[in-house]
Amino acid sequence: MDLSQAQSGLPLGFAKNSIADDSISLQIDTSFRCSSNPVRSVPLQFFEEKDDGAPRLENGKHKDHNYEDEEIRILGRSMCVKRQRDTKPVSNPCKLLCSEPSFDQRRAAVRSWGNQPLKEADPELNEIMNKEKQRQFLGIELIASENFVCRAAMEALGSHLTNKYSEGMPGARYYTGNHFIDQIETLCHERALTAFNLDSEKWGVNVQPYSCTSANFAVYTGLLLPGDRIMGLDPPSGGHMSHGWHMPGGKKVSAASIFFESFPYKLNPQTGYIDYDKLEEKALDYRPKILICGGSSYPREWDYARFRQIADRCGAVLMCDMAQISGLVAAKECSSPFDYCDIVTSTTHKSLRGPRGGIIFYRRGAKSRKQGMCLGNSGDCSGQYDFEEKINFAVFPSLQGGPHNNHIAALAITLKQVATPEYKAYMQQVKKNAQALASALLRRKCKLVTGGTDNHLLLWDLTTLGLTGKCYEKVCEMCHITLNKTAIFGENGAISPGGVRIGTPAMTSRGCLESDFETMADFLYRAAQITSAVQRDHGKLQKEFLKGLQNNKDIIDLRNRVEAFAAQFAMPGFDD
Repeated sequence: MDLSQAQSGLPLGFAKNSIADDSISLQIDTSFRCSSNPVRSVPLQFFEEKDDGAPRLENGKHKDHNYEDEEIRILGRSMCVKRQRDTKPVSNPCKLLCSEPSFDQRRAAVRSWGNQPLKEADPELNEIMNKEKQRQFLGIELIASENFVCRAAMEALGSHLTNKYSEGMPGARYYTGNHFIDQIETLCHERALTAFNLDSEKWGVNVQPYSCTSANFAVYTGLLLPGDRIMGLDPPSGGHMSHGWHMPGGKKVSAASIFFESFPYKLNPQTGYIDYDKLEEKALDYRPKILICGGSSYPREWDYARFRQIADRCGAVLMCDMAQISGLVAAKECSSPFDYCDIVTSTTHKSLRGPRGGIIFYRRGAKSRKQGMCLGNSGDCSGQYDFEEKINFAVFPSLQGGPHNNHIAALAITLKQVATPEYKAYMQQVKKNAQALASALLRRKCKLVTGGTDNHLLLWDLTTLGLTGKCYEKVCEMCHITLNKTAIFGENGAISPGGVRIGTPAMTSRGCLESDFETMADFLYRAAQITSAVQRDHGKLQKEFLKGLQNNKDIIDLRNRVEAFAAQFAMPGFDD
């Protein structure tokens, strides 16, 4: 009789074993009931009724006193269960079946998964992370917004500081147990002011924003009412979406434009420089409450003094988003917005070479007489700046929860380094490399917006080569060169996606010098030639263009050259 295919809703499992005399040996599997503490399996032997001369039941008991039998019926057939007696009596059968683990066992069970290294705890994710690590090592990183942090910052980011919840400001936390967290954040404040050579009596700082976009929105939230006006550089001209941005059809893209009224100023289409005269004319008509300088893709210096004049004339608070150039500002390798602006925001991971996050500097104390007007879009004409309380309250509790303490610690490490002569030398090399790359591309008859650069980035106008930034970016990516497409404000005022933005901080962090960027210029120009050939054969439509990239011998050759080149340079923070 075959019971191996029988199914039941009962929490029992049966396993058939072949034994002599046509009997069937079944075994109860109790793991369904107590999987963590399986009990000893009890063998059962089922016999079909037949007259074979074997002893029968007498008064419910088998003649063999080592067994006790019981007659049952399965699937309509009479069966005899024969079970060997347990010679040792069990005082509590339930305890035998479901015994609880000991205190030490339970403690060890919790600790076991908490102490597993990544490669054991999650091999799948570990493999993906290792692939990304290899991609970074074998690639050329030219995205102007990216950089490589130092080993010490990585250690802080992956530290126990991520465990602590610390909503609020130092000395005024929602939770207890923040004594040392307060020390870390206070130290970060002090180092931030030192890094940018600021007087703590005149400037305050908030290091809790999760990004510069968060920092910018905190400033708007703290100082403005919904619907108040802001004015920043048009994103197609090199501005950032967090300064306000509408699609050509009118759709509001950024929260800055959804909750506030935004109006842009633009570049001079003939020169690629900011048109300060038109900026002033628009600002006096529009009367923004916050005038924003700083951008995402502007390769030239900013005239902060002129911005100050315009802000004073229209009664605006002057804010600078120095996210792209904060490292240059700290190293005094470009003009400083702190000499003229009321509020300065930044990311902490671009040219500053720190962890990913944001930071806000704000004026405090007495207002400068030379500003002459009540910057009272802040609502205070008493002669004292009132930004501190409003901005800090906007960061928390208005917009964020607890700060990322591991990020703040890593930022404190970064800011300590920023104040050193070694960092200044690093930023000087970043600028030299950008100028070397620009010169190399110009020698190859490439067109650069404004004809060059004053900082760490440059904009390559690909329209003269008949290329689109999207197609060129894709070819570069397949060759293990990362950069990003960008809009170019054309001479006729139209927006064209025909450019790419290129930055030098990341590869400078790997030790590259001017001659190395000459080599990179050759790679970039070769990628442009490949893009042109694929566009010629397959067209610019993305679907057809991508087909032309598959198994392309020119791409494979350039990729091999790029990887061989990149592998010469160590990655900061990576194991050897």
